Amino acid sequence: MAKMDLAISVGEARARFFEESGFPPDGGMSASFVAFWNLGPIPIGFPNSNARRRALQMHDLHHVATGYPPTWTGEAEISAWELATGCGEYAFAWTITLQGLAVGLFVSPIKTWRAWVRGRNTQSLYAERFSESLLQKSVGELRRHLGLDRPVPRATLGDALSFGFWSSVALAQTAAMFALLALPV
Repeated sequence: MAKMDLAISVGEARARFFEESGFPPDGGMSASFVAFWNLGPIPIGFPNSNARRRALQMHDLHHVATGYPPTWTGEAEISAWELATGCGEYAFAWTITLQGLAVGLFVSPIKTWRAWVRGRNTQSLYAERFSESLLQKSVGELRRHLGLDRPVPRATLGDALSFGFWSSVALAQTAAMFALLALPV
């Protein structure tokens, strides 16, 4: 994702993010099915639930605020960051960020670790409810609101212990998911 202009509105930045990422103008909110991979002609994904839509509203704004791109590494980074900040009442976010953290441990462990430390020292929007007023703020205001305008402090023992704990949970959840998928129908 290109460096975001801090003076533009979050709504405009989100529209640019969708366009640059090749997403539909609504970011996929209206889709009934989310395909994240194709096995030949067969799309692999899941139904686009209301819980996902609710979390996605905040997740997309997090991409705008953090600058993490919608790539495997960027999704791992944003998953680590979101999980470290806490996902509040957003159950779908807790589930999907654990999977993203597990991916990050393999595709880019150092960037995932750095995003974790950044998350432990900032806030996410998951402590709030989505509102149109969020889209009216400037990107700079949103970054300040979340504490993303400050340098990331050095990692602490607490950061390392929490990263180890949540990484273990993420790997266990992912292993359980694959075990369930392997069960005969």
